[in-house]
Amino acid sequence: MKTAVYPGSFDPITKGHLDIIERGAKLFDKVIVSILVNTSKVSVFSVEERIKMIQESVSHLDNVEVEYFEGLLVHYMEANNYQIIIRGLRAFADFESEFQMASMNKKLYSDIEIVFLMTNINYSYISSTLIREIIKFGGNVQEMVPPSVYERIIEMYRG
Repeated sequence: MKTAVYPGSFDPITKGHLDIIERGAKLFDKVIVSILVNTSKVSVFSVEERIKMIQESVSHLDNVEVEYFEGLLVHYMEANNYQIIIRGLRAFADFESEFQMASMNKKLYSDIEIVFLMTNINYSYISSTLIREIIKFGGNVQEMVPPSVYERIIEMYRG
């Protein structure tokens, strides 16, 4: 059984993330969406909130699970005997940083393989950071995130 891990902060999950998850779910027997808990970064949503948002967003996919981890991705991969990482690429700038990260991960844990999926052009401009920034200043992000995520964002930022 081929299991792939799609790691990220998902703060919040966007339609771009969901596109990569759905496509990964067609390619692999199981996809683990794994939230990186980055202690040096202040997240808007708690790990529990992000898990819930992702679970709601992928409820139509039987072969997708949600987990979280702290520390190095390669340690998490090795500890769980996972060997495939999915990464989404939005633009050429993503490729440079993702290639560097993939090369380092491969150096640290040679058993992993990294699969890059090009983001659907309709979502190539979306990032969680931009979503948070737009909503903070009253912009409309409804078309950029799953419906349940939009409801939570509105609740959090606009009370």
